[in-house]
Amino acid sequence: MTIIRAVDRQSPPRSSTVGPVDHFPESTPDWNNLQVLHRNTLPPRSGFFVYGNARDALDYNPSKAKCLCLSGKWKFHLSPSPFEGPRDFWTTGFDTYSWDDIVVPGMWQCQGFGRGPHYTNYDYPFPVDPPNVSYTDNECGRHVTSFHVPSHYACHQLRLRFEGVDSAFTVWLNGSYVGYSQGSRNPSEFDVTAFARVGDNNGNMLAVEVYQRCDGSYIEDQDQWWLSGIFRHVYLHAFPPVHLEDLHVRPLLDDDYVDASVVVDLTMGTMATLRVVNPHKWTAESPYLYTLVVRFPGGAVPQRIGFRRVEILQGTFCVNGSPVNLRGVNRHEHHPDAGRAVPYEFMRQDLLLMKRHNINAIRTSHYIQDQRLYDLADELGLWVLDETDLECHGFASVGGDPAKFTSDNPDWEPSYLDRVRQMVMRDKNHPSVIIWSLGNESFYGRNHKAMYDLIKTVDATRPVHYEGDRQAISVDMHSRMYLPVGDLVEFARQKSGKFPLVLCEFAHAMGNGPGALKEYIDAFYKYPRLMGGFVWEWANHGLRTKTPDGEEYMGYGGDFGDEPNDKNFVMDGLCFSNHTPTPGLVEYAKAIEPVQTLGLEGDEVTIINRYDFLSLDHLSCMCSIVTEGETDISQTSLDIPRNIKPHTKAVLRIPNLPDSSPRRIESYFHLIFTLSRPTNWAPAGHQVAWGQLQLSQPASLPRALPSIPNPGALSVTQDSPTTLSVASPSSSTTWGFDLSLGTLASLRRHGHQLLTEPFTIDFYRALTDNDRGGRFGKEWRESRLHQTKAHIQEVKWEEEKTSTHSHGLRVQVRSKVAPPVLAWAVQVVTTYHVRMDGLHISVNAEPPHGPPLHFPTTFARIGLTAGIDGVETVRWWGRGPGESYRDKKMSQGFGTWERAVDELFVDYEFPQEGRNRTDVRWVEFLGRPRRRRGSVVAGNQEQGTPQPERLLRARFGDLEGASFSASHYTAADLDACEHPYELHRRKRQDTLVRLDWAHHGLGTGSCGPATLPEYQLRTDKGFTFALVLD
Repeated sequence: MTIIRAVDRQSPPRSSTVGPVDHFPESTPDWNNLQVLHRNTLPPRSGFFVYGNARDALDYNPSKAKCLCLSGKWKFHLSPSPFEGPRDFWTTGFDTYSWDDIVVPGMWQCQGFGRGPHYTNYDYPFPVDPPNVSYTDNECGRHVTSFHVPSHYACHQLRLRFEGVDSAFTVWLNGSYVGYSQGSRNPSEFDVTAFARVGDNNGNMLAVEVYQRCDGSYIEDQDQWWLSGIFRHVYLHAFPPVHLEDLHVRPLLDDDYVDASVVVDLTMGTMATLRVVNPHKWTAESPYLYTLVVRFPGGAVPQRIGFRRVEILQGTFCVNGSPVNLRGVNRHEHHPDAGRAVPYEFMRQDLLLMKRHNINAIRTSHYIQDQRLYDLADELGLWVLDETDLECHGFASVGGDPAKFTSDNPDWEPSYLDRVRQMVMRDKNHPSVIIWSLGNESFYGRNHKAMYDLIKTVDATRPVHYEGDRQAISVDMHSRMYLPVGDLVEFARQKSGKFPLVLCEFAHAMGNGPGALKEYIDAFYKYPRLMGGFVWEWANHGLRTKTPDGEEYMGYGGDFGDEPNDKNFVMDGLCFSNHTPTPGLVEYAKAIEPVQTLGLEGDEVTIINRYDFLSLDHLSCMCSIVTEGETDISQTSLDIPRNIKPHTKAVLRIPNLPDSSPRRIESYFHLIFTLSRPTNWAPAGHQVAWGQLQLSQPASLPRALPSIPNPGALSVTQDSPTTLSVASPSSSTTWGFDLSLGTLASLRRHGHQLLTEPFTIDFYRALTDNDRGGRFGKEWRESRLHQTKAHIQEVKWEEEKTSTHSHGLRVQVRSKVAPPVLAWAVQVVTTYHVRMDGLHISVNAEPPHGPPLHFPTTFARIGLTAGIDGVETVRWWGRGPGESYRDKKMSQGFGTWERAVDELFVDYEFPQEGRNRTDVRWVEFLGRPRRRRGSVVAGNQEQGTPQPERLLRARFGDLEGASFSASHYTAADLDACEHPYELHRRKRQDTLVRLDWAHHGLGTGSCGPATLPEYQLRTDKGFTFALVLD
């Protein structure tokens, strides 16, 4: 196929030849010519392979197909522009021996060539003058390889197929011009039969000239790295004399969703219809595939098919007549070392990880992806929203009407239609593809309407999506990005309108977050018009690099000298750059789990089946009692009723549930749901869901430590005008107060000084990406929350006595907590009650009266911060074992947990607040193990086993939302550093401990709604909190 106007189809453009010219350039290069999209390419087709016989075809293994994979090590030369360097490299006999080697598939920037990777969110990194790109600032990568065509490929049509080249390229074979193509993520196929030499003794030289930029770059402005090269496989296909040009298979279910017709269009002038009685149906939960084999002389083509029907019924998105909820993610193609040249196994692990975290849908943001991904989605079971390789968001920065540049410009209609045609023709046979998308963030114009119309002429069985079409002119559904949950619910309640709504992007997963996932998922389940959504996004896009002294880290925008750039906005995924889960992925998996535990009444637990098609018959259930302080937990199996229909509730009956009424310690009934049998994505026993139901309440915190009869007198000493020491009767514990600071500044246990920094009241946390990108972080910094200090107004102390003896000391501190420069302050009264080896601390505070300037509307936290020496591990009762916050905690269950300090830390690829554990009743900071005769460690019955020494314990009682953190980094360190290697150099020997009574939520303010009101830590009211240290 050639999309070209008034240019000789068979000849190369004159600018590709070598010789004297009258002017420069001799003619407009193809890569700068909107009139030329392709030269000599074959019509787009589905991505099938031809096999020699039906038996090989049924194996569905491309290594047995009639094709050669030409990927591997090629010779490579890079020039600053297409007009520089060895322009005659494609000629026969040209010597490339001295050239560098490059791996294909590959991006040349990721292999050490050129100016390096360049990241922008949507700004174009070049002057905007569509369709023109620079003649000089346009790197040109020249690739050469050689290969042999087997003798048995004689009398075959030989097709050279490039699965993906960024951004445009020209091809020569054996010194002859083959053609030109653009459209980076779309395949291009050429008939090279006339140029190829067949036979083991006949070598072939393939030369490919790749251009960093072309006119198509204006509509390939996706939020990712700008990278270049032959980044997907290159194949030489051998089609026998009689063969398929294309294959379109449409499995059509009847109106009862029982029987089916298979319409097979062979594009050989032949169409066949097969009747199938009650076939197994394909869904993402039950991905049953059939294989259709088309045989012809000299070959066979297999096509896997799934029987399913996609519809919008009464405003509800349905498959096979049943409502479907999309619990999805946006996925870019990314590998930390290879960029977009993603190895198959790495991609496969991506999809397995998705399935194992309850994700059921992928949006291919924002281009069609490696066609093997769709094969995997068919096999594993994932819904796919397939998106055209189209985005021109950068025009928003230029001024004027951004749609007029390309989307609403008739000159660009062929480019738009070419891209959507490539998508539909390649991917039309995949049952996993249930929605077509017209691209992303390209405004709206006449060309989108033309794309929609073209899709409907090829495939009317799938609905069409495009978020930019707010008036729903050329789509079959509404779509929004980052819609606040309140607005989402408002839409869902509207009774008018025929289309459902999908959130094509929501819950921006940048850094520590996303917060408030539960609210979105609850809305998806409650309202039928809501289709669900796709979290932005699957993984961080960091590229592995090193500091000058060899320390490895994941680089982002600006780390490769790329200007302009959007810094770490490319690090916004549910996975780290190596595609291992962040805490955000764990939280999302919990939010979308297929079985939800709703409540406990007597000995009955109510659950709900959140699958769209399956019952729970494939699951097993185990239950246990989780009790404060206990780590040895026994499990028993629990029967699940048979045939619990999707979207319905059921009751589990619990035999021998212990009576919770006499319990004086907190406990929970814990259920886990696992796979009974292995699947192709997880082994038997894999946990898909869990729930906890409270059996007994936590004990409240006593207002004062219990007095002990005749405990002996405390020793109170004023060592200086500003220091006060209080020793326990046994002298094992000495509390030291700095009267000038009004705080606990010293704690000696058995002669060892524990505190490296005094306990101070603190309202600040290091900023998260969501803080920094939203209004709260900006407000905290502008109000100088990070610079607040306590300024003492009065300290007084007195013995606490009964009629017969002294039983403690009371120290009261009146202070104001205020920042420099500004005029606001919080009035705080802190009261310390010393009893024996324990200390009760209560804090009462009042915000400023009236409207002082720059007083923040929220605090990041309300708590105490201190430095403690010798902490090795931390044990606590509360949510764990992972980090949690008030709006990101549902994935963390109650238990008695123990972790080393370093294990508590989440090493985000852009340093920020992390490591918090919330809903904590008590926490113990433990030192090195000490052998104590006859001791027994929980879970270890060996007598005399060394156990960690408890240095300090903090108790919050039954306070909801209390939290702690322990790490070797200060908030100031986290704020100051922009890469982990910078932070690691500041690691402290002591442990910075936070004991928080309340903590502000996370939200998704980096790109979306900030922290919801119910999770904000408001400052318009006073507060009273307490804890006990012992």
